Amino acid sequence: MNYLPAENRYETMHYNRCGRSGLQLPAISLGLWYNFGGIDSLENGRAMIHRAFDLGITHFDLANNYGPPPGSAEETFGRILAQDLRPYRDELVISSKAGYLMWPGPYGEWGSRKYLVSSLDQSLKRMGLDYVDIFYSHRFDPNTPLEETLGALDFIVRSGRALYVGISTYNAAQTHQAAQILRELGTPCLIHQPRYNMFDRWIEEGTLQAMEAEGMGCISFSPLCQGILTDKYLRDVPADSRAAKWEHHLHWGDEVSEERIAKVRQLNVIAQARGQSMSQLAIAWVLRHPNMTSALIGASKVSQIESAVAALNNLAFSPAELQAIETILN
Repeated sequence: MNYLPAENRYETMHYNRCGRSGLQLPAISLGLWYNFGGIDSLENGRAMIHRAFDLGITHFDLANNYGPPPGSAEETFGRILAQDLRPYRDELVISSKAGYLMWPGPYGEWGSRKYLVSSLDQSLKRMGLDYVDIFYSHRFDPNTPLEETLGALDFIVRSGRALYVGISTYNAAQTHQAAQILRELGTPCLIHQPRYNMFDRWIEEGTLQAMEAEGMGCISFSPLCQGILTDKYLRDVPADSRAAKWEHHLHWGDEVSEERIAKVRQLNVIAQARGQSMSQLAIAWVLRHPNMTSALIGASKVSQIESAVAALNNLAFSPAELQAIETILN
């Protein structure tokens, strides 16, 4: 092992308490959804994880199906953990999830106890871990009793496979119900991971309030709207971007449209006046909520992680700035 983390890694990162728990998470967390799979450069992934940890990012977020191919991001992370980060395991918060299609047949997705426990066992093997710090129900399953899904999460904690559990993409009513069931079981729901950014604000219509009422933390994924809320598309669509590969259409119905890019150009003027890049403005805006524990970023290069962390240098918004942003977005 040649990697030695920076000695000052905890001096500038902001850490926020996750809901009413004892756990603190970095304001910026690193997600391994893309760019850490079996088709990607291991050395680039290693460089990004090293730099993230050097900057105080202690939370690394995975799921069973991250890759591509599915499972390979956990394998990549497991290799880097074994070779470089094993001595620092107790400084890391490692999360995984299950809910989407992972293997064929009736037990390979959704929210049954059979699937969730089996999936986590596979994830632990791929990463070379005895436990994960957080395990999520990746999506609400309309066909499985919620008591079964959350009972499986309770069992996962009691069996030592995870320290905490959370939910992802549950609406407000489902969030309240999940919190109540888990509370009665004796395993509180630590955290909710929804998608949230300037162009996707659905959690403002009750879900953020539900999380606060239930004492959950919140970690938002896709704070940059898959790169749309950066300067990447202000001139044209780069040939190596996701939008170019997928003909301007991304996940969740996101589209690199003229209307959206026109708004980003206006937002970028506000960012420049604040001394920030467009992406830094978007991250700071997500973190403006008192109950927002962390912004979960993706990255394809080290410089993107450095830029995201630099957003923490200016998190305060004046009322005039917030109103100007609302005027652009509405």
